[in-house]
Amino acid sequence: MQDKVKTLGIFLSNEQKSGYCAGEAVSGYVLVEVSTVTNIKGIKLEVSGLAKVCWNDGRQRESLRSSARPPLSQHVKEEIECLSIAKTIFEPTDSESWISLSAGRHEIPFQFELPTRPLVSSFSGKYGSVKYWMTAVLQRPPYHNQIVSRVFPVIAHVDVNSPLLLCPVSKNGEKMIGTWIFTSGPISLRVNIERKGYCNGESIPIYAEIENCSSRLIVPKAVICQTQTYLAGGKTRSCRQVVASVRGNHIPSGSSDVWNGKTLKIPPISPSVLNSSIIRVDYSLAVIIQIPGARKLKVELPVVIGTIPFNGLGSRSSSMSSQFSMDMSWLTLALPDLPEAPPNYADVVTEAEFDLYRPSSHQSEELERQLGRPAFAYVQEFRFQPPPLYSEVDPHPQQGEV
Repeated sequence: MQDKVKTLGIFLSNEQKSGYCAGEAVSGYVLVEVSTVTNIKGIKLEVSGLAKVCWNDGRQRESLRSSARPPLSQHVKEEIECLSIAKTIFEPTDSESWISLSAGRHEIPFQFELPTRPLVSSFSGKYGSVKYWMTAVLQRPPYHNQIVSRVFPVIAHVDVNSPLLLCPVSKNGEKMIGTWIFTSGPISLRVNIERKGYCNGESIPIYAEIENCSSRLIVPKAVICQTQTYLAGGKTRSCRQVVASVRGNHIPSGSSDVWNGKTLKIPPISPSVLNSSIIRVDYSLAVIIQIPGARKLKVELPVVIGTIPFNGLGSRSSSMSSQFSMDMSWLTLALPDLPEAPPNYADVVTEAEFDLYRPSSHQSEELERQLGRPAFAYVQEFRFQPPPLYSEVDPHPQQGEV
């Protein structure tokens, strides 16, 4: 005999909503479609939330006598209930024992409120998850209950405008290259960011000073790292991954570089999870110096990924401009909208002057002999020399000129 219930489903009023927070109402309807007249006892709605951690302990023991014996591993598991709500959304009246549904579609509305206490954001990771779901139970004795479930997202809002997350963060690092008497000099790194809290889609301006006193060519880069930490049975398991990165320019030996707000955009990632006792999701911004033939130098700053964006009203008294030697904010008031290009060298040097100071072929050959290689190798140092200083007095007046 074909089942009379053709469709049983749960639909939310706003299917596009990114997440529900504590104290918010969740509404929707349960869809029931039957092929013929059907009697039911009622419909219940159960709402649940669970934080779950599970992994196999990596410490395995093998028999020394028999290699055929399988290794032993310990199953580590922990669960914490985050939410539990149960309510009847469709039931007979006092005078009736059954509800008769006519053939066709029936939409049974429902609404419930999430508790006002803090909830943990929905999350799915390598060794655990935080999940919220609702289950509709169609009671139809003497037949078995028919059940349908669906997951819905919950967000624990993190406001990046809180004073703690508006504070700038800075850190220094240094690494000496070589050992004993073969040291070639240190590599120093200083990193600053304007605040600790950011949201998805924002770009983090990075302020850094990199000085390379070693004899090696170094390459800096900045990354955003996500660290997932799971706790169960007194044990901890962590995993770490890079979610965004940006690379800087090569820095030769004896040179330095300054990042004056180099940006690193935050991709769509889960917000920080800071209020669960068994799952924690942290983020950090690290500036890493890759050093050939040596271990890298890394400076890591803590970052919180929030859900409420920065409103721009925070105090800038301790912004990055105060972390460096001078404040250039006044310069924007004096600069024109479109800065003028510098004059062309050919516009300020006459052809006669150029021929006067151009070396002869004999002088060029003598110069290359003394240098031991082509003089072209040294051209890079003089490519961007500034033009002569402007003066109203002609340094080379023509004879007979008034």
